[in-house]
Amino acid sequence: MKAPLFLAAAALAGPAYAATPAEWRSKIVYQVITDRFARADNSTTAACNASDRQYCGGSYRGIINRLDYIQNMGFTAVWISPITYNLEGDTGDGTAYHGYWQQDLYRLNENFGTAEDLKALSTAIHDRGMYLMVDIVVNHNAWPGDYTTVDYSKFNPFNSQGDYHSYCEITNYDDQENVEDCWLGSSNVELVDLNTDSSAVISGYNSWITDLVSNYSIDGLRIDTVKHVDKAFWPDFNAAAGVFCTGEIFDGDPAYTCPYQDYLDSVLNYPIYYSLIRAFTSPSGSISDLASMINTVKSTCKDSTLLGTFAENHDVTRFASLTSDLSQARNVLAFVLLHDGIPIVFQGQEQHYAGTGDPDNRAALWLSGYDASAPLARLAASVNQIRNHALYVDAAYLTYKNYPIYSDANTLALRKGFDGAQVVAVLSNRGESGAAYTLNLGSTGWSSGDLVVEVLTCATLTTASDGSVPVPMESGLPRVLYPRDKLSGSGICGL
Repeated sequence: MKAPLFLAAAALAGPAYAATPAEWRSKIVYQVITDRFARADNSTTAACNASDRQYCGGSYRGIINRLDYIQNMGFTAVWISPITYNLEGDTGDGTAYHGYWQQDLYRLNENFGTAEDLKALSTAIHDRGMYLMVDIVVNHNAWPGDYTTVDYSKFNPFNSQGDYHSYCEITNYDDQENVEDCWLGSSNVELVDLNTDSSAVISGYNSWITDLVSNYSIDGLRIDTVKHVDKAFWPDFNAAAGVFCTGEIFDGDPAYTCPYQDYLDSVLNYPIYYSLIRAFTSPSGSISDLASMINTVKSTCKDSTLLGTFAENHDVTRFASLTSDLSQARNVLAFVLLHDGIPIVFQGQEQHYAGTGDPDNRAALWLSGYDASAPLARLAASVNQIRNHALYVDAAYLTYKNYPIYSDANTLALRKGFDGAQVVAVLSNRGESGAAYTLNLGSTGWSSGDLVVEVLTCATLTTASDGSVPVPMESGLPRVLYPRDKLSGSGICGL
């Protein structure tokens, strides 16, 4: 049963355009900040001080040149920054290198490259059997100055003041009308809030997104600031896009976040994010809270197998700034890649980048030298390989909802997959100084005498007569278990 690293995803991918939610379940996403991932000149030394908030020269051609780096770690989709034209010049808050300060939907931000360059990137990604996800902004356009100076004629296609909400500040996040109708930003860069109740704005956006997806052969969308737009806007927009859409609902309460999945295909799993980070930043982190949140999200969200699972992105503090412990970082990465939903890894996470938040969490990846031998990069490759293999063996792996089978103060064991083809992850927050011991793990679904491979060390374990698996734990490292007989011909652990 030969299943090379990328075969599983390619086999289930279907056509490379108009990708459906079901097709996206098999994807593993690598998030790129276009300006900070790779330069067309292939430099690994070009200066880029993230704190300056300036353009550093990353481009679509640069991404093309480094797709091997992404794919060799087992990622099967690439999420890039917003592509539309942004305000030019420096502001008191820096430049628009990140892409979120758009002004014209029908022009590209040519700091990243031309339309031909973007189409070439799309083609290069599809030629590898991978998917392209593009970040988009719907909630606002950006203006370099305070609200009294906005020249609405500079925006396209929504160039009338009547297309926008009147200025007000967001002062109460418990007041949804205040959140949706008032403005984000600052007096340096106002984020001028579009009136997405307007029929003209609705039809304009729906026409634009249909064209954008078609013009650049986009497979999926990540949508910024979704909770700042009225929910009723999203279903028709999602349908007009014709591809999988996942939305940013920057809130850790599943009772608030999950209902948005009634309006969009997917949301980013912030409830799991907050619980995950709290659980693994120290040996005193709450494993029980994470286990509880896993079950809560499963029961509250419409479909937890379509949520975007992550531990880092461009808006939050890097894990390595919360704890430098590499074993804890390994556990967090393993969780992201093996939990329900669509895993998302932010560029630099695999290089153990630090950064306490915007802009310091947006350092140029080329300064790492794209080190494929870095510990977390190697872990990503190994865990992605077993995930891709598991769904190749049994596509139902993707819709089987992960559940906790064991937890204690420092350990969480999760099972995903049906009997005989399940993946069991054993995660620890003990850290690098954690002692060695054997965890006799029950409720795995394996029977006495079954052989199980711990795929990160390639050790073969034998299920005991009581059905438990003796899992060797040490140094707070994660363990990933898979049945030996299902690895035959895979190349994993030499089998």
